[in-house]
Amino acid sequence: MERSNFKSATEITGTRKKIIYVDDVNYSLVSLKSRLSEYYEVFPADSALKMFEYLAYFKPDLILLDVNMPDIDGYETIKSLKADERYAEIPVIFLTGNSDRESVVKGLSLGAVDYVIKPFTTPKLVESIESHLNPAHKGSSDDEGDDSRPSVLVVDDVSSMLRAMQYALHDRYKVFVLSKSEDVIDFLRNKKPDLILLDYIMPVLNGFDLIPMIRKLPDHKDTPIIIITTEGTQEHVNEAMTLGASDFMVKPFKPLELNNKVAKHIRIAKELRVIKEDFKVLYG
Repeated sequence: MERSNFKSATEITGTRKKIIYVDDVNYSLVSLKSRLSEYYEVFPADSALKMFEYLAYFKPDLILLDVNMPDIDGYETIKSLKADERYAEIPVIFLTGNSDRESVVKGLSLGAVDYVIKPFTTPKLVESIESHLNPAHKGSSDDEGDDSRPSVLVVDDVSSMLRAMQYALHDRYKVFVLSKSEDVIDFLRNKKPDLILLDYIMPVLNGFDLIPMIRKLPDHKDTPIIIITTEGTQEHVNEAMTLGASDFMVKPFKPLELNNKVAKHIRIAKELRVIKEDFKVLYG
């Protein structure tokens, strides 16, 4: 059996963590229970209904959930879980063969903490599980290490949207995420992302409050800012652009659309910097 090189939450606490695994394929249920039994107490469920039967008797530490199932699929199942205050805080990891980007983003936007694609190795799955069961075992963040990719700061108070946008962008960009708008200015005093994705509706400071504050920072007078919001009236667009936003996107949006917008404005900003530098050389 493949073995991860760290202590699991079960080993640290001395209590076996309980995981419900939901999949309509019996072989998958048997196989995964065998692969994870060294680490956790695994309860196989061949349907969402069976999962809810378990939930009537105990609260698991985490749920592994397939997407493609008859009767009630994984997406509808997580919606039901998140709508019930008894189960809303249980971490859910999608474990599925659906590998297209839109499926992943949909899963994360519905509240999943991770999305693991079949086939997978046991260490990879355990690594994902542990990052949500064992606070002491967190993977390295996108801002660590040497990384020459352009960087993007995503600001949104909804954690599922942060995860969805982070996943949509992480292949091409180094992604920083902030869930509190009041932390943005301090962050930008220390780092200089190539672009900022800014939610409009947030507590304390909304996106429109933040734009002029960002523009006052010497290093961010020209940093591209894209406002992300559910309110896409022409009035909102005009106000955002007047305040200094570079563009405006309305939720929900497709990952390809997001990537295209980000790439476009990072390219434009780079070209403008080159023009300014050339102008200084020519005219001082």
